[in-house]
Amino acid sequence: MPGVFRVDLHVHTCLSPCADNGMVPTRIVARALETGLAAIGICDHNSAGNVAAVREAAGKNLRVLGGLEITTSEEAHILALFDGQEALERMERLVQDGLEGLNDPEAWGDQILVDSRDQPVGIEERLLAGASALSAEATVREIQALGGLAIASHVDRPAFSLAQQLGFIPPELPLDAVELSFHFRGEKAPFRAFGFPLVSFSDAHFPEEIGRSRTLFQVEEPSVAALRLALRAGGGEW
Repeated sequence: MPGVFRVDLHVHTCLSPCADNGMVPTRIVARALETGLAAIGICDHNSAGNVAAVREAAGKNLRVLGGLEITTSEEAHILALFDGQEALERMERLVQDGLEGLNDPEAWGDQILVDSRDQPVGIEERLLAGASALSAEATVREIQALGGLAIASHVDRPAFSLAQQLGFIPPELPLDAVELSFHFRGEKAPFRAFGFPLVSFSDAHFPEEIGRSRTLFQVEEPSVAALRLALRAGGGEW
């Protein structure tokens, strides 16, 4: 029988230069469980380097969807979420092939790779905060071709939003949903007019932010395939 699952599919780790260094696997998992989440999506900027560590830390207690928050060539953010590691890594390679520049921790922040016990295992030297070479259309079509969920990030925000960067969201773009940010308090009607299901997630950069906004789905399990079907049937609630 389907159950109601609370999911937060927009969570950063200490790999994202804008995230707190305390966003490590055990703290992320503990906070997610504390807030009653059944699933989270790990979506660091242009990298999936800490996904496996969070999955290992979660074990069977929490569903962890692997993802990236991709910065398109138009400087818009799009969430890419996958069930399997192989598709996730293929998407990561496509994105990172077009990244340019090295990170300056003093200017942008640290980009820390960790293991499941929160121990640092490396530093990502490429600048993850920059734009990839993939357009929004190419990004979404690659995500879909690999069986992932494609969600336009925080479309209500004035920066790094597909709606703001392009001035609109192309109706032919095969997005699974568009995300409204935690801070959104306005009317949803203008965003429903884009013609895509609406969701809301935390965009957590600090442990205490995890679960501050989440979407409820009635599904058999909180997998990419099940969530896609739920979105096509009308979306979730928050």
